Amino acid sequence: MGEFRYEKVKDPEYFMDHRMDAHSDHVAYASWKESEEEKSSYRYSLDGIWKFHYAKNYEQTVKGFEETGVDCHSWDDIRVPAHIQMEGYDSPQYVNVQYPWDGREAIMPGEIPQRFNPVASYVKYFEVPEQMKDKPLYISFQGAESGLAVWLNGNFVGYSEDTFTPSEFELTPYVKDGENKLAVQVFKWTSGSWCEDQDFYRFSGLYRSVYLYTIPEVHIYDMCVRTLLDDAYRDADLSIDLTTMGEGGVAKLTLLEGENVQKTAKVKLEKSSHVSISVQAPHLWSAEDPYLYELKIEVKKDGETKECISQKVGFRRFEMKDNIMCLNGKRIVFKGVNRHEFSSKTGRAVSTEEIVKDIVTMKRNNINAIRTCHYPDDSRIYALCDAYGLYMIAENNMESHGSWDPVARGLEDKSVVVPGDNMKWEGMMLDRVNSCYQRDKNHPAILIWSCGNESYGGKVIYDMSEKFRSLDPTRLVHYEGVFNDRRYNDSSDMESQMYPSVESIREFLKKDRSKPFICCEYTHAMGNSCGAMFKYTDLTDEEPLYQGGFIWDYIDQSILKKNRYGEEFQAYGGDFMERPTDYNFSGNGIVYGGERDESPKMPSVKYNYQNISVTIGEDRIRVTNKNLFVNTDQFDCAVILEKEGHFVKKVPIDTDVAPLSKAEYPMPFALPEEPGEYAVTVSFTLKEDTKWAKAGHEVAFGQEIFRKKGEECKKKNPPVEVIYGKLNLGVRGENFDVLFSGLNGGLVSYRYAGKEMIEAIPMPNFWRAPTDNDCGNLMPQRYGQWKLASMYLTHKTDGTFDDHPPVIKQEEDSISITYTYHMPTTPRADCELTYQVFGDGTIKTKLAYVPVKELGDMPEFGVMFQINADYDQVEWYGLGPEETYADRTQGAKLGIYRNEVKDNLAKYLVPQECGNKTGVRYAKVTDKKGRGMLFAGDNMSFSALPYTPHEMENAKHAYELPPVHHTVIRVAKAQMGVAGDNSWGARTHEEFLLPVNEKLEFEFSFRGI
Repeated sequence: MGEFRYEKVKDPEYFMDHRMDAHSDHVAYASWKESEEEKSSYRYSLDGIWKFHYAKNYEQTVKGFEETGVDCHSWDDIRVPAHIQMEGYDSPQYVNVQYPWDGREAIMPGEIPQRFNPVASYVKYFEVPEQMKDKPLYISFQGAESGLAVWLNGNFVGYSEDTFTPSEFELTPYVKDGENKLAVQVFKWTSGSWCEDQDFYRFSGLYRSVYLYTIPEVHIYDMCVRTLLDDAYRDADLSIDLTTMGEGGVAKLTLLEGENVQKTAKVKLEKSSHVSISVQAPHLWSAEDPYLYELKIEVKKDGETKECISQKVGFRRFEMKDNIMCLNGKRIVFKGVNRHEFSSKTGRAVSTEEIVKDIVTMKRNNINAIRTCHYPDDSRIYALCDAYGLYMIAENNMESHGSWDPVARGLEDKSVVVPGDNMKWEGMMLDRVNSCYQRDKNHPAILIWSCGNESYGGKVIYDMSEKFRSLDPTRLVHYEGVFNDRRYNDSSDMESQMYPSVESIREFLKKDRSKPFICCEYTHAMGNSCGAMFKYTDLTDEEPLYQGGFIWDYIDQSILKKNRYGEEFQAYGGDFMERPTDYNFSGNGIVYGGERDESPKMPSVKYNYQNISVTIGEDRIRVTNKNLFVNTDQFDCAVILEKEGHFVKKVPIDTDVAPLSKAEYPMPFALPEEPGEYAVTVSFTLKEDTKWAKAGHEVAFGQEIFRKKGEECKKKNPPVEVIYGKLNLGVRGENFDVLFSGLNGGLVSYRYAGKEMIEAIPMPNFWRAPTDNDCGNLMPQRYGQWKLASMYLTHKTDGTFDDHPPVIKQEEDSISITYTYHMPTTPRADCELTYQVFGDGTIKTKLAYVPVKELGDMPEFGVMFQINADYDQVEWYGLGPEETYADRTQGAKLGIYRNEVKDNLAKYLVPQECGNKTGVRYAKVTDKKGRGMLFAGDNMSFSALPYTPHEMENAKHAYELPPVHHTVIRVAKAQMGVAGDNSWGARTHEEFLLPVNEKLEFEFSFRGI
């Protein structure tokens, strides 16, 4: 069949050679027993140890290694599946828009890197399994990055590109008795790599499973199953198309609901066969109720069973109605995430356990949809989404961002765009569309096909969308890139944009209501982010044409690595010394990269995505059911009453709110008349265990706070003793004494029960460690004077400031001292910090600042304390249990929470602001014996961390943080929101900034306990 020629690898019109036709991902078994055990004797895994040779370019490969006369038994060993970069060869490389070779080799589309373009040469010696001898033999490579050439016993078998769908070849003509030599070369970059410029780590190698397979005399090679519901969404035709290899077979088809046979049919198998089965009133599939039937197909010839196939079937209909996307007749809202296929341990070679954990986590947090960004995932996830209930945008393998990004900025002409209007790329791209469709077409979870991502526009992509439509008229087609190139606007059935503001979505839909609108990427979850996400989810309730979005993205792309001292950490772009790189832009997840655990951003996502909302009044509860198909009576509902964080009662109530309906219920109890603060929470929980959570798991809640006023009980404070020193002011009272210094400008000592509590002078603080969003919108540059003000404010004068000695004021039961601090800002500014000391050890503290217009707002307005690190236990009455910010309180509940100081240091890839609590009424920071400090105020912002903002800001990785010596407490009136519309310019929404149009004052108190 000819020889392989490496120079063709750079040719976009050479993307497959003797590769078999793409087909559905069903599995054929020799018997039903095999099917039950999920072990097919028609398959034989080649996963495991292979022989391996690494070359940094093709010139350095071992020529002729595929020949039978070349003994490769002494080569190095490597595991398959795995990326070679995760097995000690080459380095992982993270780049986003730029191509990975940019600046290293000057090449254009139609060329590939020559100087550095690693080639992985694999050899597997095997004997044909007994059950496969004298039968046709094939091989399946489920994923190879990014092109592979295959030889068997020295014979060239074939070539394939497209990293993310299977490449299969027939081996039958080249097999011999005894030991066979399978040789494979995998090229890191091929012509197809110009269309694989996704925002991800760059790897190569055989990173998905490899297996041999055989087929019986009659074999169903491909099957297409469609559920054609009538216009009333009641009855359906189950349409089945079969493509057969071999002759003379008969297929018996049985549709089962559980163990019950619903329908049967028989068909004599031709090369192409069609079967239609009428099904009356099937139970419909949705993410809310992922009900699956089983289609069993048994193929016989001459009365003997040749193969058995089990295919799950979900009856559902997805369509466009009046410019709105509908599932089973109902307007759908995508509460989605973009999910890269990624593991911190194995790259894109993800284990089944990791996939299941992702799906379970999504379901537990009300996520109902996945966009497979930006390529087909391993086949396992699609069946799991069918079973667990997740909608999918199944994306084709295409992104050429680096070829057109300058075009969008007007720097180059469109001729450089790949694929654009260049017909040389059309064959490759249509082949990828076909492979994407054929493998995954039978999964009810897939509602939408996507042409790819961020590849501008043009004729080729339009033709790709038309290819999807011709292959599958039962689904819609998505492509966001028409936003940048409207010449072929019909490439997408819906308007899809990335990171638009809510205001711009509204404006767009005012002018153009021809299509529904989704955000295929939004609320960029980089570091401490997802602020103001609720504005987008609220819009889905207000604007019918806005049908939701997909968070960017699900998991941090970080890789487990050791630093020079052997400490493990999560590495990001550049940590493997790879260049070019885009550094920590690989970390945008709502779960951490390491063990895939939820980050503090997740509670807000869960709340914003919940399908039941609750409005609570003193005597009525309104329940809004946003589910499309599920009544609220399928959940337990309870009303919980707490007083100042302490449980009072829990009363179950029965609700019966139909899908997409509202109902009101009387409050099952009257609020107590006793003075105090009461929290009423209405909670919906699972009645029964599911695949993804146990009974009792909360799926939705609402909370309202009520305050009952009463007369304050004023206690008489013990007297204070004041000691006027030459330079210091001392105050002594019951179980405590304090010392204020005129020389050092502040509270230098607070001893409670004989023990010194503070290790640094408490000082006004206006700064936070910049978040990734802050850095992206240049907050440090705009607000930098507030960092200087926090670090270098002083009570001293050098002639440029007015002299403000401390002001002391004696009261009947207290004494106060006010310090004026000068800030090194331009123009200059001052603030005042007043301490009022009472005889029980309470110090009422007041921070005041008269805004200077030119300085604008600030990141934070509060006071920072440093105490000994032994005080590592935290209790707070406020919003929790996770960190909260002004623009990310959704999903938090008012209550009493406890954790350790170290728990508040979120595992963001780059240390940054974290651990803040809003709505805090009081907070205790103590040692393990319960001794420490109590802070109290009204609706405070509070944090207790092992580091100052400046220490965190100085570290680029967690291991760069210094040893822990202090517990750093920040008590603040407020902190600006974290933002999150995007991470490269979008600022915190104005309503979540600190207002500076009038004098800022913040009062709180602290005392020893």
